[in-house]
Amino acid sequence: MKLLLDFFPIILFFVAFKLGGIYVATGVAIAATIAQIAYLRWRTGKVEPMQWVSLGVIIVFGGATIVAHNDTFIKWKPTVLYWLMGGALLAGQVIFRKNLLKSVMGSQLELPDNAWRTMNWSWIAFFAIMGVVNLWVAFNFDTDTWVNFKLFGGMGLMVLFVIGQALYLGRYMKADEAPGP
Repeated sequence: MKLLLDFFPIILFFVAFKLGGIYVATGVAIAATIAQIAYLRWRTGKVEPMQWVSLGVIIVFGGATIVAHNDTFIKWKPTVLYWLMGGALLAGQVIFRKNLLKSVMGSQLELPDNAWRTMNWSWIAFFAIMGVVNLWVAFNFDTDTWVNFKLFGGMGLMVLFVIGQALYLGRYMKADEAPGP
C-alpha cells in the first residue's frame, strides 16, 4: 500500500498526460501530491521531510509550468528532487559526518560501518546520475518520451538499483537458523 501511495502522483501524472497533455498532467500532479500529503497526515499523523520537500518542489516547478505555460519547469522537477536527496546524503556524510541512511534505517538493518558508507555513497551517485539522465531525456527527446521515461525508465532504473543494493547487502545479512524437523 505504501509503495502505491508513493507512486500515486506520478501514475496520475502519466495518465493525465496521456489524456490531457502536460499542463493538465502538471495540475493533476500538484493536486495528487497535496492529496497524498493530506492523507498521510490524516492517516499516520506525520509526513516525512522528503515528502514535504517533494510537495514544495512540485508546487514551485509545477506552478511555474502552468503559469508560464512552459513545460521546461516540470521537466526539471525530477532532477531537482534527485539532486536534493543526493545533496542531503552528501552533506550529511561530508559536512556533518553523519550517515543519514544509517540514521533512518539503522534500526531495521544491522550493518558494519563500511557497508553503510558504501550504501550511502552509492545512493549519492545514483541520485546524481539520475538527475543528469532525466535532463538528457527531457531536453533531447519529445515530451511524450520524457513522460514515458519518467514513469517507466526512472522506476525501472530505481528497481534495478535497489536490487543491486539488496545483492550487495545480502553478504552482510545473517542467515536465520533453520527450524528443526
